[in-house]
Amino acid sequence: MADLTHEPEPIAATRRWLERAVIGLNLCPFAKSVHVKRQIRYVLAEATTPAALVPVLEAELERLRDADPALLDTTLIVHPHVLQDFLDYNDFLDEADACIDRLGLRGEIQVASFHPNYVFAGEAADDAANCTNRSPYPMLHLLREASIERAVAAFPDPDAIVERNIATMRRLGVAGYRGLLDR
Repeated sequence: MADLTHEPEPIAATRRWLERAVIGLNLCPFAKSVHVKRQIRYVLAEATTPAALVPVLEAELERLRDADPALLDTTLIVHPHVLQDFLDYNDFLDEADACIDRLGLRGEIQVASFHPNYVFAGEAADDAANCTNRSPYPMLHLLREASIERAVAAFPDPDAIVERNIATMRRLGVAGYRGLLDR
């Protein structure tokens, strides 16, 4: 069991975000199960350049690929010292996809993106809907595609999740979202 009293702040903040926002607001109805079962790996990447983040990403992709899904189902790579600018982060997602291809993991693992300044294409930066993908620190979320497929198959209307999340965030507002994480 992890010693949560000595977690680095970026990991502690990410865990709070997962518990209060992702699970607490039910933004991802599949997150609670892996959280409760302790199947989430939290990785603090000390990289200070995108090039230094690549080997961390590759190592974690390989670790997830090789791990027993009953023990490790998903990985959150928190990288507080690199890709602070959202556009730079967004550009790096092409490199993340290239890593997946280099390792032959296309169709097996995918990367979901979360960033403190996340903005969906076509949305205003201050639209609360963006908060659905706003995390305390820049993060790469590694997911097993088989797990996603099982979760989606068990959910009656997975397409409704996105619309429900946008409505939740717009009701809460950006200030309400920040308050949820700060309390």
